[in-house]
Amino acid sequence: MDGHYNELGGEAEERTDEIDLAGARLVLDPAGALFWPDERILIVADLHLEKGSAFAERGVPLPPYDTRATLTLLATIIARWRPRALIALGDSLHDRRAAHRLGAVEREALADLGRGRDIIWIAGNHDPEPVPQLGGVHADELTIGPLTFRHEPVAGAAAGEVAGHFHPVARIVRRGRGIRRRCFAADATRLVLPALGAYAGGLNVRDPALEALFTGAYAAHLVGGARTYRIAHHACLADRG
Repeated sequence: MDGHYNELGGEAEERTDEIDLAGARLVLDPAGALFWPDERILIVADLHLEKGSAFAERGVPLPPYDTRATLTLLATIIARWRPRALIALGDSLHDRRAAHRLGAVEREALADLGRGRDIIWIAGNHDPEPVPQLGGVHADELTIGPLTFRHEPVAGAAAGEVAGHFHPVARIVRRGRGIRRRCFAADATRLVLPALGAYAGGLNVRDPALEALFTGAYAAHLVGGARTYRIAHHACLADRG
């Protein structure tokens, strides 16, 4: 603790830029991505591209710019880390028709992401099949060294698992003000990434579905400005009913 106030609105929490997972040193990007320096791999989860257009087809009037915003953010993260490979942990597309709704600008942005690097699209429950329009390669899951990358966490212990699916968020109160932020949820053996998609939404880390993934103490690493901030799970608040 340094006694200063940060953008979360209270005394500085423990700042966390790195985490050790099953012996692998990983960097928590404050935009909500994960970087593995030793392998030069960038990992993101739950882009949910074309969610806005999917809602529009059902008569829900959402602004149709979520895909462009998400890809712009991803391009910024890639420029920061310059990875040799990108792993997207499933639900990269919001539904099976999403690739056909992509506009020309978004298609070019996707092509740019793949220039000079490998892209591995992990199957998600929203996009279980390969999508040729995305380029790259498709996999149900992927193991590299001590880490296994998949969309949905498996039940029970899973040492070295890196997953998405749950879109974790954490709620805290600082100086009388409620704050709800996207977060990484992690212990020493398992890590769940926040959703990167602009319209992805989130599930509170105190929800039983998320808490059940961790057998002991775990933490929420809130994304915030230029840093991430570690909050012990017991200091996070459940959403009001």
